[in-house]
Amino acid sequence: MWYFKALGPRKIVEFVLLIVFMLFFMGPLINLLVLAFSGQWTYPDILPHQWSFKWWSFVFHHDDIAGSIGLSFLIAAIVTALSVVLCIPAAYAFARIRFPLSRFFLFSFLLTHAFPKMGLYISIAVLFYKLGLMNTLAGVVLIHMINVLMFMTWIPTAAFRSVHAAQEESARDVGARPFRVFRSITLPMAMPGIIVASVFTFLNSLDEAQGTFLVGIPDYKTMPIVMYSIISDYPSSAGAVFSIILTAPTVILLLAAQRFVSADVLSSGFQLK
Repeated sequence: MWYFKALGPRKIVEFVLLIVFMLFFMGPLINLLVLAFSGQWTYPDILPHQWSFKWWSFVFHHDDIAGSIGLSFLIAAIVTALSVVLCIPAAYAFARIRFPLSRFFLFSFLLTHAFPKMGLYISIAVLFYKLGLMNTLAGVVLIHMINVLMFMTWIPTAAFRSVHAAQEESARDVGARPFRVFRSITLPMAMPGIIVASVFTFLNSLDEAQGTFLVGIPDYKTMPIVMYSIISDYPSSAGAVFSIILTAPTVILLLAAQRFVSADVLSSGFQLK
């Protein structure tokens, strides 16, 4: 009791709130982990009677499931690479070149997130049907790219704006050509913002389901699409295994990019100047 008295009411309340916060966020993840390795688990027991890798084996030996995992990572990699190639020059132009209606064009990338996605995707699907892009890899990649344009444009634009023009002018004063200035000065300093945008693009593409369902079905079944059928057709343990596989890349990429994923980098990307 003397310890709690020494802490004071404020510290105790903060400690209790921290515990509630951890349980709220970590509780579902712990339950998911236990469920994925459970063999027999009946209510109201706290832990399973039997632990098993049965559903892990089922997931990795099912042709459609294994294929969907590979397809999801392939599409996410293609979407990220194409987005970098197309959006980074556009972001540099928004940051460095003054042209009419630049704020309007930059703000227009928000439109893909300002309306219900299903309605937008249905309109796009009608257009894709006329262009012959339905049920094609190109159509699935395009629908994913439409969804990530905001991340790949806004965040790198803010990153390029954070590079002071005086640093580029100093390099030009000593004889560096424009491309050398961009490669040696501007790009390295803007790289944290570009890496953050790329990570969000990859994860967003990996998790995209609605657009893939409209454009890619029946030949292109990604992980989120297959996950819906597994949850409805198989026990919850199979869904838990698939959820962990879908969540693992997010955790790994965020841990790898934690040096760059900071609140400052993210908040600066969503400030229109």
